[in-house]
Amino acid sequence: MPRFDRIVVLDWSAAGRPTRGADSIWIGDDRGLLANPPTRMQAHHLLQELAEPGTRLLIGADFAFGHPSGLAHQITGRADALTLWDHLDAQHSDDARNCSNYRDVAAGLNRALDAPVFWGDGRQLPTPDLPRLRPPPHPDLKPHRVTETPAPGGPRPKSPFQLAGAGAVGAQSLTGIPWLNRLRQRAGTAVWPFQPWQDAELVLAEVYPSMLGRLDVAGWPCLDAAQVGLLARTLRALDDRDALVPMLTPDPRITDLAAEGQILGFGHDAALRAAMPRTGNGPML
Repeated sequence: MPRFDRIVVLDWSAAGRPTRGADSIWIGDDRGLLANPPTRMQAHHLLQELAEPGTRLLIGADFAFGHPSGLAHQITGRADALTLWDHLDAQHSDDARNCSNYRDVAAGLNRALDAPVFWGDGRQLPTPDLPRLRPPPHPDLKPHRVTETPAPGGPRPKSPFQLAGAGAVGAQSLTGIPWLNRLRQRAGTAVWPFQPWQDAELVLAEVYPSMLGRLDVAGWPCLDAAQVGLLARTLRALDDRDALVPMLTPDPRITDLAAEGQILGFGHDAALRAAMPRTGNGPML
């Protein structure tokens, strides 16, 4: 019996102005929804609308929910990612024009660590304490989480510490976590794998659509749109044959799960690709 009534996949963006199209926010689901809200605030409002009472909803978001082991403890004194979520939420600002202070937040984290780990300041005017280029390795923090270990021949997610450059996810995490942190305050919500999710009405999970491999984007507005739509339908296909819930079992290779988290589908790349539908897209909202 399927665990979820609806599955939504979110591709995030840290853009500093309202934007649509490639490299912006895309939201797709297993019913044909395909939305491209121009701001993070509008995306948050849409996610709230989709979380209808009585609907068992899975929202997969394409950014890191956790950071390499040790960061949460050094910043908050507790070795769990959700405490760091609360910290980032308290520090973050993001307005209706898509103007965010995430670079300042990253710089503040670097100062608290006494050695920079966040890097990739792409602005002409530099942000103090936020290096433009990758800094020397931190003595206590690795650049990657265990869940970012690539499958043989598969893609590897960028480090959550990298804020800019092709495939970078750090800025998306620093801007996305605060918005999801507000969504998780809704009763009946759980963040996988950090909280018990079995009886939750709304489950939030980290996803990595590139696990699907190379996609045929014919008929889709752009690659980002194809990825959210196809991953949502892939997860639907797995759930319909009772193959999704086993993927929600924590991977034993991750020894600091509470701090690092896990990408949904980690270790199941082949099963994801095998379940992926080959054609079809959905209407725009």
